[in-house]
Amino acid sequence: MTPLVSILIPVFNAAPWLGQTLSSVLSQTYPHMEIIVVDDGSTDDSASIARTFESRGVRVVTQSNRGASAARNHAFRLARGEYIQFLDADDILDAKKISLQMQRLQSAGPLALASAEWARFRLSPDETAFHCEPNWIDLSGVDFLVLHFREGWMMPPAAWLAPRTLFDAVGPWDETLSLNDDGEYFARTMLRSSGILFCPGARCHYRSEIAGSLSSRKDATALDSLWRASSASIEAMLKAEDSPRTRGAAAYGWKRLAYDLHPGAPDLVKLALARCATLGGVGHWLPASGRIRWSARLIGWRLAKQLFS
Repeated sequence: MTPLVSILIPVFNAAPWLGQTLSSVLSQTYPHMEIIVVDDGSTDDSASIARTFESRGVRVVTQSNRGASAARNHAFRLARGEYIQFLDADDILDAKKISLQMQRLQSAGPLALASAEWARFRLSPDETAFHCEPNWIDLSGVDFLVLHFREGWMMPPAAWLAPRTLFDAVGPWDETLSLNDDGEYFARTMLRSSGILFCPGARCHYRSEIAGSLSSRKDATALDSLWRASSASIEAMLKAEDSPRTRGAAAYGWKRLAYDLHPGAPDLVKLALARCATLGGVGHWLPASGRIRWSARLIGWRLAKQLFS
């Protein structure tokens, strides 16, 4: 029997994009899926838009506003699938994405994790330009995180697909986190996995530059979440492998975190830089380009970021 894949979509005020996202899911060539939308207390038309897809098999449930992680946990509890795809309400899946990943996963064991090609777009998925990245290969979880912390390479939630047995072993999303909750969750997932299987041709489109999005928030709550999520991921990598390469990657991770937290959380910036220093530091590396990188040579990265970001 063809395994059931559950596609789990948390929604909060995603009315402009949700229809396109659900259409991409319903266009999948994989034949056996369930689609669960959890509306997390939206104040726009998201829930009513989702319900227009109920006649096509989409299940829509609602909850009071508790955050994306709580919505994902709710969807996971409702899911019946042997395989799980988490999908944000504004991202897009290519039609063969699930099928291509399932071809590898079904013979890979209960703790395998499939990754995919991905790229950013702003208005239309037709804008998406896919370019091969260093983590578009089979990797261990530690390998992936070394690349991530040292060089910034990542994947969005839409890129991943895995057996439910892996997510059961990982445990729930941390509902106290907001910013970078996905980074913390999938760091745990890849470290618990038997390995990351890259699936060429399986593609997802990651919508970026949305005004008011969670990733653009710089308030105290968001920065605290970023600190806790990133710290947990760095420490989890070091616990999995304490070696020169992971300590070096962790130093880069702390430096990047300090940059991301500046100027809104000066105490956390200081702590992140101190942790970077205990691992040997990273010299003049800066996770920025253009005017920020150029001007940082003259006025320092803190002032350059404040002036030009």
